[in-house]
Amino acid sequence: MFKKIVLTALVFTGLSQAQNSIGLDINSDDVEVLASYNFNETMGYTGGTEYHVDFSYLHNDLDDLVTLGLSAGSALEAAPDLHFSFGFQLAFAEDFVALPLFAKVAYLLPLSNNIPNTTLSASFAYAPSVLTFSDGDTYSEFRTEADMEVISNIHIFLGYRNIETNYEFIDYTLSDSFYGGLKLSF
Repeated sequence: MFKKIVLTALVFTGLSQAQNSIGLDINSDDVEVLASYNFNETMGYTGGTEYHVDFSYLHNDLDDLVTLGLSAGSALEAAPDLHFSFGFQLAFAEDFVALPLFAKVAYLLPLSNNIPNTTLSASFAYAPSVLTFSDGDTYSEFRTEADMEVISNIHIFLGYRNIETNYEFIDYTLSDSFYGGLKLSF
């Protein structure tokens, strides 16, 4: 397990040199490494829409899950602290591949200047059987998270995730747990 974490960290270090963030979240059963890359600066795009590539590696004693996603998001004009993102992911587990559609909403709480930036977010990804391949039948992922920037570019977060990787012959809950973590932004 330690070798997998070190290898994943090296991959994310390369991604982090390009832009955005890397993170790690843990609980008593799982460890997850996350990375996000914002394409806007690379493409020279300065419009309101942000384009992201997200990568995650979740390890627990039952299975490993790798996801790679592409999303576009923007804040609402009438509510600039409310941000919506939509896209798709590729999800890989043992004998399982899915292409779920993805939606996320994030809200930056309007707190006083004395309190660090705090964001509440929720996301949902779903792939019906037509978008699930190999031995898979359906895929669903739900997350909710509270994130606080405690030091400039350093965030701590608490969250809950439920990931279902349903195979043709068995329904399988890969993760149904709370977690805590740390994220570094670049």
